[in-house]
Amino acid sequence: MDETGLQEDLQQELQQLQNIYTMITEFMVQYSFQILGALVIFIIGLWLAGKMQRFIAALCIKHDVDVTLSGFISNVVRLLVIMMVAVIALGKLGISVAPFIAAVGALALGAGLALQGMLSNYAAGVTIILTRPFVVGDTVKIQGVIGVVKVISLGMTILTNEDGDEISIPNKHIVGEVLHNSFEYMLVESTIGISYDDNPEQAVKILAVALANIDEIATEPAAQIGIEAFGDSSINLGVRFWVPTKNYYEVKYTANLKMFQALKQDGITIPFPQREVRLLSDAV
Repeated sequence: MDETGLQEDLQQELQQLQNIYTMITEFMVQYSFQILGALVIFIIGLWLAGKMQRFIAALCIKHDVDVTLSGFISNVVRLLVIMMVAVIALGKLGISVAPFIAAVGALALGAGLALQGMLSNYAAGVTIILTRPFVVGDTVKIQGVIGVVKVISLGMTILTNEDGDEISIPNKHIVGEVLHNSFEYMLVESTIGISYDDNPEQAVKILAVALANIDEIATEPAAQIGIEAFGDSSINLGVRFWVPTKNYYEVKYTANLKMFQALKQDGITIPFPQREVRLLSDAV
């Protein structure tokens, strides 16, 4: 290619750059104030959304609202404020929000069909947060799993047990199911057999004193002790008491040992199973 052709190509490229520069300059001159105004509105809106979120959270804490519910409400308020500000900013730019809303609706429909399982978990999470069948710190039994509620989120609920395990349960498996909530405690049920020669009233008092000396056992509701059944070789005493879930087995084992020691110390016999066998001689 000769020198004349190179100069023509260079002039064409320079002309294209000049056109682009002119177009950008005209656009900035014509819409700069609108863009600046929309940007200022959006930044102020973000600041206002954060302030509203913190205000709502503080208001919920002041009125002793559950931490999960207060977090959910404050986040919803923040999102609503941001959406309103975004609509105002788009209007400032002269952009119609109607097609945008229609597109968002179509995308939401497609996403809803593709993410039915996840959305059902979120819907169940909202139900749990609003109805509050349990709160963080409660001891619940869900789907045969027992633990202390550690986290309640929109998607799942996390339990923890005495071993430190974290159990994640999708919220859709909680709503509509049978739920046992014993709040911070779990029930311990035991059976202790004493001899028919001993006084059951005395044994009941001894067991009550032994349990009362264990600080971890709940006093409200109080421990329940009484005759549960009459066995073949013993009077069976039923014992029911409540202990903190976080150290359920530790307190249970301690209580069993204390009750055994108290009965032995006061001379109450804990019999082992016995069976009487008679031998009949052959008739002469």
